[in-house]
Amino acid sequence: MSMATENGAGNTRLQLDTATTAESRIGRIDPYGFERPEDFDYEFYEEFMSQYMTVLTRRAVRWSKLLKGNRRFERSLKVKRFVRKGIPNEHRSMVWMYLSGAQAHMEQNPGYYRRLLEGEKNAQLVETIHTDLHRTFPDNVLFRKTSNPCLQKNLFNVLVAYGHHNISVGYCQGMNFIVGYLLLITKDEEKSFWLLDALIGSILPDYYSPAMIGLKTDQEVLGQLVKIKIPAVAELMEKHGVMWTLVVSRWFICLFIDVLPVETVLRIWDCMFCEGSKIVFRVALTLIKHYQDEILKARNFPDICDKFKKITKGPLVTDCHIFIKVGL
Repeated sequence: MSMATENGAGNTRLQLDTATTAESRIGRIDPYGFERPEDFDYEFYEEFMSQYMTVLTRRAVRWSKLLKGNRRFERSLKVKRFVRKGIPNEHRSMVWMYLSGAQAHMEQNPGYYRRLLEGEKNAQLVETIHTDLHRTFPDNVLFRKTSNPCLQKNLFNVLVAYGHHNISVGYCQGMNFIVGYLLLITKDEEKSFWLLDALIGSILPDYYSPAMIGLKTDQEVLGQLVKIKIPAVAELMEKHGVMWTLVVSRWFICLFIDVLPVETVLRIWDCMFCEGSKIVFRVALTLIKHYQDEILKARNFPDICDKFKKITKGPLVTDCHIFIKVGL
């Protein structure tokens, strides 16, 4: 074996050892119960988190000062600025509840959620929801039947209650993932129910109605915005006859769940509960604009679809703090 070959083998072992060490330190399961994907970049994530933890600690101190003796607060420029810089996880549930109006609705309707669960049920709605339970986050250990406690029961309760609360919507695929995230943050069925009501009833109207008019309209609006702000990408889409719904529908209907990393999704939701649906457009435009050179390399219809899958991976979206700064 030549010296060059020996050095090459040594470098490979060193890289493997470094990666293995990073993986063992970080762990295969993230703090929210999700299994990390096979291609997860442990080294980059460890480097990012070493810096981000400093940011989180600093933000936690400032949020604690803001909320001290002020458990009820409203939107303001100061709160908006704080939200954009990130809500610490220990305050996230409460801040979402107040900013979205969900807290007020819950307080105005004491016992309402429990009455929905105890009332008469629509058998078809219940069966539809039950069928979708096992499809919800199979990569999350907290949603498996073997988990104790298992969040499938809480997920089922919230979806059934909401389906009877908002009969015109009932249940639509995509809602299960949103409620799943809400449960992971609030750890409370009733709060998750009222946050879902704020999303569907106010922040994203007609996204989950049978005709999905709001969802379709917003995807068309995104197409028009891309024409104005990133015309080369719009021209590419038109040239190959690619409809926006084919490449961004999951971005909108699942609010970037299973599209972007968990912490990045939560940072997006922080802003969405504070500022509304415009955040969804800004995130979508940020992804397309930042990766437009890569998208423009596409030569055909399947190629374009593949490029849109790839732009949701990598360092930019993993570093949620930088991503929010760039995007908003």
